Amino acid sequence: MAERGYSFSLTTFSPSGKLVQIEYALAAVAAGAPSVGIKASNGVVLATEKKQKSILYDEQSVHKVEPITKHIGMVYSGMGPDYRVLVRRARKLAQQYFLVYQEPIPTAQLVQRVASVMQEYTHGVRPFGVSLLIAGWDEDRPYLFQYNEDLELEDAIHTAILTLKESFEGQMTEDNIEVGICNEAGFRRLSPAEVKDYLAAIA
Repeated sequence: MAERGYSFSLTTFSPSGKLVQIEYALAAVAAGAPSVGIKASNGVVLATEKKQKSILYDEQSVHKVEPITKHIGMVYSGMGPDYRVLVRRARKLAQQYFLVYQEPIPTAQLVQRVASVMQEYTHGVRPFGVSLLIAGWDEDRPYLFQYNEDLELEDAIHTAILTLKESFEGQMTEDNIEVGICNEAGFRRLSPAEVKDYLAAIA
């Protein structure tokens, strides 16, 4: 409780030696719905729980799995508004790169640039309360930082859904999870019908 008075600034340490704003950002990530990223030999799978928070919004207008370019996609755990800021910024960075070099931005460069944006926000603004997974396809191979080389894309989709199921509360349906895949054809979200088929296969 005494540390609350030290949360006004990013560079002010509490008596216990913590940067309280950083602790708050990490708590926001921990409180968010889980997201999973799996790299297979022929693509990447991103999956996440999609909680229905209100009947007042259109379910098809809010997504946690977002395409950034034709060959890069992103998912998050944490605060939705912070994620939307980063999605817009990532898309803008990708467009700027394309305007200069007339080719799609490599996944690794986009990750570095998004990380720089996230770092900039620790200089006098509060840090983003999100943790990101970015999937991409460059140079005829998939990109994600933690992966299993021996996995095929279909197996990775099943593994992602089963992993989500471990921490899922209630009945898992095509309406309350999202799955995105990235392979040589580019990045796309699976349709609810496709998700339903995968759920039926693991039942």
